[in-house]
Amino acid sequence: MKILELNHIALHVADLERSVAFYREVLRLVPIPRPAFDFPGAWFQLGAVQELHLIGGRSVETHSHNRGNHWALLIDDMDAWEADFRARGVEYLPRRTRPDGAYQIYLVDPDGHYIELCTRPGN
Repeated sequence: MKILELNHIALHVADLERSVAFYREVLRLVPIPRPAFDFPGAWFQLGAVQELHLIGGRSVETHSHNRGNHWALLIDDMDAWEADFRARGVEYLPRRTRPDGAYQIYLVDPDGHYIELCTRPGN
């Protein structure tokens, strides 16, 4: 018995259309087909094999913070992502360097979920 990989992240969102727009436009995630569940949602591709699953209908408070509940995406070029965010007026927390040399920035989705964008150490 063994864990093979992280399959998906599921986030509960209040306004599905607003969240879909954020993940498609701000993070440039690609929508993928979703089974015909009996509740609202949307799925996105994350990298090669992982997925983001949005589940509509959130009515409780989100508890997320960059030093608490958050999720992270490994990115290719921090300078390019920051330049893109600045050009489009996307708010994010200033770049930090982890003790191992990796860069990190954080942004917050429309529901208050913190998302870390990070590089590999030394990039």
